Amino acid sequence: MEIETVRQNGHAHVGSRESSVERELNGEIEAVELNGCSGSPKSVNGHIMKKPHHVGDTHDGRIKRKAKHLTQRQSSRGESNAITNGSGSAGMYSINGHSNNYVVPHRRWKNSRRSRNGYGRGLPKKGGAGGKGVWGLPGSEAFEELYEDENDPNYDSETNDKNIILSEVIPEISPEEFFKLAEPIVLEYYEHGDTHEVAVNLDDILTGLLRPHVISVLIEIAMDHKDSQREMTSVLVSDLYGRVITGKDIEKGFEMLLANLPDLILDTPEAATILGNFLARAVADDCLPPKFVTKPSEHGELSEHALAAIRRADTLLQMKQGWAHLDNVWGMGGPLRPVKTITKQMTLLLKEYLSSRDVQEAHRCLRALEVPHFHHELVYETVVMTLESLSQTTEEAMCELLSSLDKACLVLPASMEQGFLRVFDDMADIVLDVPLAYIILDRFMERCNRAGFVTDKILSNMPSRGRKRFVSEGDGGNIKPPTIPICDSLHLKMNE
Repeated sequence: MEIETVRQNGHAHVGSRESSVERELNGEIEAVELNGCSGSPKSVNGHIMKKPHHVGDTHDGRIKRKAKHLTQRQSSRGESNAITNGSGSAGMYSINGHSNNYVVPHRRWKNSRRSRNGYGRGLPKKGGAGGKGVWGLPGSEAFEELYEDENDPNYDSETNDKNIILSEVIPEISPEEFFKLAEPIVLEYYEHGDTHEVAVNLDDILTGLLRPHVISVLIEIAMDHKDSQREMTSVLVSDLYGRVITGKDIEKGFEMLLANLPDLILDTPEAATILGNFLARAVADDCLPPKFVTKPSEHGELSEHALAAIRRADTLLQMKQGWAHLDNVWGMGGPLRPVKTITKQMTLLLKEYLSSRDVQEAHRCLRALEVPHFHHELVYETVVMTLESLSQTTEEAMCELLSSLDKACLVLPASMEQGFLRVFDDMADIVLDVPLAYIILDRFMERCNRAGFVTDKILSNMPSRGRKRFVSEGDGGNIKPPTIPICDSLHLKMNE
């Protein structure tokens, strides 16, 4: 391997301006070992003399190194500054291609953060994260914990304790808060009737201690609604059993209701009967054991109202084939019942009203039917019953009933109009059974018009009597007077 050295005596004063480390490094560069022996290089006429290699001397103690690849570096100004080899040692320094006989010293290793193994790319060690007084790895400031001074007035030793173990805690809600959360779920269930959605929503807010309150909340809400909603509540209790609540939860829920029954009666007077129906239905649906009803002594001291509810449930269960009839303990809902059944119940309602003349009882019975879409049938039956009665007393009573229904908004004007129009369409058949139907209808419509609940549209659609027959038409009949008293018409009919 050939090694060249450069020696310039004319610029000795340059070394005076160099530091001691640079002078030592320049001295090491000038003292070059040739074939393992130190000495000064020889030159002839300013040319460096090279020592030839010994031929065949391959077993001597020389250290053989690989040839260094010479590279040229450029400064930040784009000038070629030096020629260096691959290991970072400096060669002859030149500016603009002219040699100034200045030897570039080694880089100062003291403050260097670059790799020293000779195989790196010249990048800082550990990506800039190693060493003292460095900025650290880029982005590492986001992962470092904030240092808090214990002398800081805002320092809290309890929050900065390293021995704290964090665990998930689910706060318990009170029964009053659970009632507020569950009430919208139950009211929405009365609209869509999907028990699966109710079960999912209750699972989100339920904890172990609040499960007995599910029955209490469901039945308390159902007491303020109609029989159709109570039937839906019984179905919901049966579907939630085994999925959201257990048999013991249902028993505890009914025990809470029995204990709270005196307060429930203040808002719902028939609460004892309603609770007894719920108890009997729960036993029939296998949600409660029969001993819960047959052995009330196991529940401790019960109030008079609680004992009445248990006796009601026991009576329903002891009836002949009572368990089979308990599916309809709340009756059939309005839309589920046949039309003939609803018509029959409306007829019984009108007959009971004619015998008692109790308008409020008639209103209550009409609400209990829960068929607002079928109220036109009540108007139809009222007018037909009035035509068949042939009595002015019945006309007055029926007019008073329809007027009260209109004022209470139980029967809407559309249903009132539809009921009268149905009667007008069937007058051809009604007159066959009641010959004086047209006369009675005219008188009844005038009475209703004076009451103020019959519109002009209804009066304009009212049918008139058939065309009068004349003697000249060959039937030998006489022209009847425009109005015939009821007593006279009956007398004439009997004489015929």
